[in-house]
Amino acid sequence: MTIISFILLILLSVQPLKCQIQSDKNHKPVHLFSKNNLRDYLNFLGSDSLQGRGTGSLGEEISAKFIADKFSELGLKSLRADNSYFQYIPMHGSIPQPESELKIIYQDESYSLKLNKDYLLYTSGEQTFIPSTSPLVFVGYGIIAPEFDYTDYQQIDVQGKIVVFLEGEPHSGADYYFNGETPTIYSLPEAKQRIALACGALGSILILSDENYLNDKWIKTSNEFSFETVTLASSANKNLSILMNPEAAKNLFRNSLFSLSHIYKMHDDNNMRSFHLNCELSFKGIFKERDFLSPNIIGMLEGNDAAKKENYIIISAHYVHLGIGPTINGDSIHNGVLDNALGVSGLLELARAFSQVRPKLDRSIIFLCLTAEEKGLLGSHYYVSSPVVPLYKCIGNVNIDGLAVYDVFNSVVGIGSQYSSLLEVLNEVSIKQGLLLTDIPTQFENWLSYYKSDQASFAQAGIPSILVYEGIDPKYQSIEDALSWFFNYSQNIYHSPFDDLNQSINLNATFQHLILLYSFISTLADSDKVPEWNEDSPFLKARLRSIAEKR
Repeated sequence: MTIISFILLILLSVQPLKCQIQSDKNHKPVHLFSKNNLRDYLNFLGSDSLQGRGTGSLGEEISAKFIADKFSELGLKSLRADNSYFQYIPMHGSIPQPESELKIIYQDESYSLKLNKDYLLYTSGEQTFIPSTSPLVFVGYGIIAPEFDYTDYQQIDVQGKIVVFLEGEPHSGADYYFNGETPTIYSLPEAKQRIALACGALGSILILSDENYLNDKWIKTSNEFSFETVTLASSANKNLSILMNPEAAKNLFRNSLFSLSHIYKMHDDNNMRSFHLNCELSFKGIFKERDFLSPNIIGMLEGNDAAKKENYIIISAHYVHLGIGPTINGDSIHNGVLDNALGVSGLLELARAFSQVRPKLDRSIIFLCLTAEEKGLLGSHYYVSSPVVPLYKCIGNVNIDGLAVYDVFNSVVGIGSQYSSLLEVLNEVSIKQGLLLTDIPTQFENWLSYYKSDQASFAQAGIPSILVYEGIDPKYQSIEDALSWFFNYSQNIYHSPFDDLNQSINLNATFQHLILLYSFISTLADSDKVPEWNEDSPFLKARLRSIAEKR
């Protein structure tokens, strides 16, 4: 017996699976899900004993074994050559040390900045080293977007220099220009960093767009950056990428054409400019590093139709969270109960429901629990580069990143549904359940961005993908109270030690969400039509390429 199996025997108190689910020919189970199972899964995955299920930790290893054991109990098929459920991924971890040196150099003096107080690192390790001082260039938002006829790099040379850019993107009230009020992929720091690297920059510095960024907000941001930086061992080289405290960033603009205050005014006026800065920068980082393996867990429920079963629907949820972090009010374990122990528990209940319902679905379903989502969607990035079945045979991805917990709901939001015919399917299923399909509330558009969870990886690989959330119009509570709850969660609980088992969870809302997902997935699995990207979707070319290459 392995040490992990022994630990599981000590920790587990999961109830036996219930008897076979009853259903009619339209896959509408009479007794769909087990509250006891969901509670037991959640209590295990969200417990302090797993220490937040950090990437590459013992808690992750125990969680992965637990999920694989459940897959085995449910009779899910392994798609691996070794008949296991594990897809092991080589990863590299790095933590910057306080001794790291970052300096702004002027003609007659230099200014030293302190890690965590003045700046934070998106990337770490040897790739960040700047062997000598490098000039700095301000490049507006750091965006090149040909489809919007926009570039911040026009007539400015950044080769061998470090670029400085502002958070966000140009304001727009028109959908045809930077998607109107909806953030585009260009607003993401990773997109800006990739553009800078492609233009030959040695590194980049991101400045927050909030001129009045208060110290307590910076402390919270600093806490979020205190976790280990993890990358795929096979990932392309990156370079120095810094997030700078606005207070410290003022020093970058000393004696330059414009001050940081001018930059914020340009942002407000939607009239950004690029220009050279009158200083240089040096960085010597000191890091604690390691190499390790981290698994995705993959199981398949084979379809019942001889032809359709060769097509697959991927149901995904990330099972790894943040692990141990800064102590806040005496607690350092970031349990990740709602993000995403509950989502994984829901995936396991969906797998149980689909595996026991009769008759079986026409198409095959791949249940995929992903690692390292919090580290930049690494598990899903790796999966689409090394899929267990060809990508072109996967007709859709339904990602689960959280489930409803506040109240029974009257509407649903399909994040990413606007890009494909999945919108039509979700609308059809929602109407049957008496639900209205709505948009993301404006105040949560950044937080619920399509690009911030694993569905983005599948979309970028060409697979029509969606994340389904409940709308903010509860059945028994007021909309004002619901907004207050969601705001409190996003600001004070999300990615903190308070996302733990002490939270109140309305299982009626959770099960309504699961029933919606069950009906949505069932419809996709049995439909004669397959989801298609819209003609104006940014992911259509990737789909056409995978089909042409039979990849």
